Amino acid sequence: QLQLVESGGGLVQPGGSLRLSCAASGFTLDSYVIGWFRQAPGKEREGVSCISSSGGSTNYAYSVKGRFTSSRDNAKNTVYLQMNSLKAEDTAVYYCAALLNSLAKCARIYDVSEYNYWGQGTQVTVSS
Repeated sequence: QLQLVESGGGLVQPGGSLRLSCAASGFTLDSYVIGWFRQAPGKEREGVSCISSSGGSTNYAYSVKGRFTSSRDNAKNTVYLQMNSLKAEDTAVYYCAALLNSLAKCARIYDVSEYNYWGQGTQVTVSS
C-alpha cells in the first residue's frame, strides 16, 4: 500500500519551532517532488514549500520564506519541514504530498491537483 505519513505536529508557543516529518511506505521518494501544504479552518489548502527529488532545489511561499526549511533524506525515505519563529497564523493542518517527477526543480510549488499521493495531515497549533 502506497502511503505518506506525517508526524511531528503539536502545540507550540509563538516564536517556537517544530520539525515535521513525512515518511513514505510502499514506494521510494527519490523520484518524487515533495510539497508541503497547510489548511486552516475555513480556508483553502495552500502550498507552503516544494523540494525537488534530489533535494537540490526548493521553493517557499512568501509567508514562510526565511522561517521554514524543507530537506530530505532519501536513504531514510523521509522529507522534513523545519519550522522556526512560528506565528499564530501558521496554525493549520499540515500535509505532505508527492509528485512523480525526477526532473522538476520546484520553480513553483505546483498545484494541489498535480500531486499523486497525500498524507493524512498533522495538526500544528501555535498559541500561548
